[in-house]
Amino acid sequence: MRAQFVLSEIGVGLRRNLTMTFAVVVSVALSLALFGGSLLLRDQVSTMKGYWYDKVNVSIFLCNKSDAESDPNCAKGAVTTEQKKQIESDLKKMPVVENVTYESSDEAYKHYKEQFGDSPLASSLTPDQMQESYRIKLKDPEKYQVIATAFDGRDGVQSVQDQKGILDNLFGLLNGMNWAALAVMALMLIVALMLIVNTVRVSAFSRRRETGIMRLVGASSFYIQMPFIMEAAVAGAIGGLVACVMLLVGRYFIIDHGLALSEKLNLINFIGWDAVLAKLPLVLAIGLLMPAMAAFFALRKYLKV
Repeated sequence: MRAQFVLSEIGVGLRRNLTMTFAVVVSVALSLALFGGSLLLRDQVSTMKGYWYDKVNVSIFLCNKSDAESDPNCAKGAVTTEQKKQIESDLKKMPVVENVTYESSDEAYKHYKEQFGDSPLASSLTPDQMQESYRIKLKDPEKYQVIATAFDGRDGVQSVQDQKGILDNLFGLLNGMNWAALAVMALMLIVALMLIVNTVRVSAFSRRRETGIMRLVGASSFYIQMPFIMEAAVAGAIGGLVACVMLLVGRYFIIDHGLALSEKLNLINFIGWDAVLAKLPLVLAIGLLMPAMAAFFALRKYLKV
């Protein structure tokens, strides 16, 4: 096969269907940008899980005098010194526990004032109204239920709370956003495939006489198909390149500059450039192969003379 002939046919096809080619490039670019963005969002969620789950604590709040009057879990009265010693001893014996930190009511009051000192409620609180607690760092954050089963309902224990539950709600929201992005990506991908198929069919129909002559003189199916397949592949590759640029620009302006989330949300461990660069070859490969395959299957009926 002469490369010059194939390249000339590709140029003719792209110029002849310039508007549809532009639509293919835009739709492929948007769908692949959403695809790459959803992959990066999944990586971001995984990075955040690894970072925050390693820092979550399980808190055992102990009954005080106020709880004894109002909370059914503290009906037997405020926690005693013996009960506190027993709870701490049992915690340190558990293999799932990495370390245990005790927080007195005075320390709890101090921390509350530091965080919520401007709230109207802060001025009415006194240290004796704050609960003593044990903050437990687990070796595996998924083992929270072991602590809850062992201490929930025990004398002197008001409640057992897991900070992981709060994070699960956040990650559930992020995962929901990821699925929404994938759904939009799938819709855009369908639109892109339909445009590719229609573009190839229009191009094949406009050149049906030439392809018919080539078929009659003995040209192979592959020889006839190649210019059309390459046209779709070139348009898809351009769309893939545009998608890669969109991902790079998005990472630059959203995290590093522009919105500068890395500075405004310094508690979040954002994904690095290596994660973005690792996705670009996949985006380019899909942008090249997807239109080529769509063109191959769309052309079969036009090879019959």
